Amino acid sequence: MRLTWSAPEDLLAQELLQSATEGRETADVADRWAAAGGDVEPAVSGAGPTPGSPELRTLARELLAELAGRPAAPAPNQPDDWSEIEALLPSASALSAPDPAGLESRVFGAWTGRAAGCLLGKPVEKIPRQGIEEILRATGRRPLDRYFTAVGLPDEVAQRWPWNRRSGPTSLEENIAGMPEDDDLNYAMLALDLLERAGLGFDTEDVAQLWLENLPAGRIFTAERAAYRNILDARPVPETATYLNPFREWIGALIRGDVLGWVRPGDVRGAARLAWTDARLSHTRNGVYGEMWAAALCSASMVSATVEETLDAAAAAIPPGSDLAAAVAFGREVATRGDAVTAGLDALHAEYGHLHWVHVLNNAAVIAYALTKGGGEFVASISIAVTAGWDTDSVGATAGSVVGALVGAEGIGEYWTAPLRGTIATSLPGGPQRIEDLARRTLALQEGAP
Repeated sequence: MRLTWSAPEDLLAQELLQSATEGRETADVADRWAAAGGDVEPAVSGAGPTPGSPELRTLARELLAELAGRPAAPAPNQPDDWSEIEALLPSASALSAPDPAGLESRVFGAWTGRAAGCLLGKPVEKIPRQGIEEILRATGRRPLDRYFTAVGLPDEVAQRWPWNRRSGPTSLEENIAGMPEDDDLNYAMLALDLLERAGLGFDTEDVAQLWLENLPAGRIFTAERAAYRNILDARPVPETATYLNPFREWIGALIRGDVLGWVRPGDVRGAARLAWTDARLSHTRNGVYGEMWAAALCSASMVSATVEETLDAAAAAIPPGSDLAAAVAFGREVATRGDAVTAGLDALHAEYGHLHWVHVLNNAAVIAYALTKGGGEFVASISIAVTAGWDTDSVGATAGSVVGALVGAEGIGEYWTAPLRGTIATSLPGGPQRIEDLARRTLALQEGAP
């Protein structure tokens, strides 16, 4: 059995990159690893082609421990402690007070938009941008304005760019029958359970306990899988986020923040505080800020009139000197240049193409770009996000969530909503969930918020 995102020999190559990003000395470790026969090129899908020998695996553990013991460079603009983060945050722009009469439509639109955007990106997850473009040209769907299809796709293209193994059978236009299971929706549903159980005063240990009780280990990935292992190993928070976890600044936390924003409509700082509490179980620095930003976007989307107002408000929920703030600003700036989408995506890839496809920085830049370029239009926003070709289902989900809230469920369009059948499948206990029930539970949490 070949486990992804967990074998020491696979973690080491990723840790060399992450440690270098944090200012640790890594060259000597990389040389020793390569001399022993280890691969210094990270496995794109979480596991190399062959397992390491017992000797190589032992060496990988030793080198991982050695890297962990080396000091990182000071990063005063990118702290991990909430009080230090809060001290850096700028004043949030004034937002309208929540309108109780409009919240129902916004919440239902947010849940529906998140599902539809995620579903659009599911079959092409792990397919790079050039592959997505080739599939779209071959099926006459470029620019993307509908769900993907295999109808008319030449065999040679399908073989060159195979659909995501899990998602292809459930996420193409011709086979969609409700929203299939996805971690981007599992985490949103889990957040509801968390808030209903522990309230807005939950702590990070509450999150850990809920994971153990509800999350199948095989349906979590990257940083969450590392943190899950650390929880079982009785490691304390925040060590759960750092021990043998080179994915600590990837996108995993960002996809967990939506509900934490929806239940704090217009309170972007409060939403960011909830997201920090959740994210620190598995992430550090920009990985944490990613969830703070997502929660702030979703908080602002509950009351804002435009996507620009939403983006402006959310920008105040992340440290302004952080790499994440720079990525978000870059995505927004590129979108205002007046270039075609192809040129805009070229610019994003030129700036962030060196990062793994599920890193937080490249994907946050895509979300900011797609929201800005989409201008509050649902189809344009999710389609731009997905055609960027990084974490397609996750960026589609976040863009769909934000714009879905702004336009309401009725503004998304029947083409996108009808295939969902109002249902989201899940690997969490309890089986498939009705979107209307999830929205009702979210509204109840809004009403119970102080």
